[in-house]
Amino acid sequence: METYTTLLFESADGVATITLHRPERLNAFTVHMHEELRHAFAAIEADRSVRAVVLTGSGRGFCAGQDLGERGAIDPAHPPDLGVGLDKNFNPLVRTIRKLDRPVVCAVNGVAAGAGANVALACDIVIAARSASFIQAFARIGLVPDCGGTWFLPRTVGSARAAALALLAEPLTAERAEAWGLIYKCVDDEALMGEARSLASHLATRPTRTLALIKLALQASSGNSLDGQLDLERDLQRVAGKTYDFSEGVRAFLEKREARFEGR
Repeated sequence: METYTTLLFESADGVATITLHRPERLNAFTVHMHEELRHAFAAIEADRSVRAVVLTGSGRGFCAGQDLGERGAIDPAHPPDLGVGLDKNFNPLVRTIRKLDRPVVCAVNGVAAGAGANVALACDIVIAARSASFIQAFARIGLVPDCGGTWFLPRTVGSARAAALALLAEPLTAERAEAWGLIYKCVDDEALMGEARSLASHLATRPTRTLALIKLALQASSGNSLDGQLDLERDLQRVAGKTYDFSEGVRAFLEKREARFEGR
């Protein structure tokens, strides 16, 4: 098992758990953390025994976004090109989560700010501790929401709330995030990891290939017309119909028993 310095990684019973592990800095992203995240997700992609993923943070925060201390003071005469870091690190991370052919459950254990909030929103199912909060903190330091924030927010909470979250940069409690439809569920702090692992363990017993197709269909829907989406559903259903798990699901239904999906 690979040893990481900014992550904790474990894999058991079909579920891989990635824990952002810089608690003294609220698990803020660094270049090295991005390198380790790339390695961890590559290991998951290569390991077909992993059928679901949990992403969480250690300590009292999920992720405070980019570690500004890594960059140091900004010289106005020589401003950095922040697009380079997005192209190299943050955008590939969001794309990896979205394209992963297994479901990713995010367990937000504390504050999720800036890029940390939007990486959480990139996951397939987001649950949060009652004490957690989501902050589009970018405007506080003169930046634009990134990591897909301006794409996720209007599609989950609507344009009016998205604009307020981005422009005001105020914290949104986990309870309100659930009520607004930003996340799936808010749970008591002590129940968070048990709930996340239970969800992931359940997903790990489901028809994995089909879940990947469902992810693909849902992500494509916002850019498709109804006709385009109907055609995509037809094409994906053709793929699903040829999987072992579909035949097993039908057999189990006819035999009145629980299906034993193998993820193929």
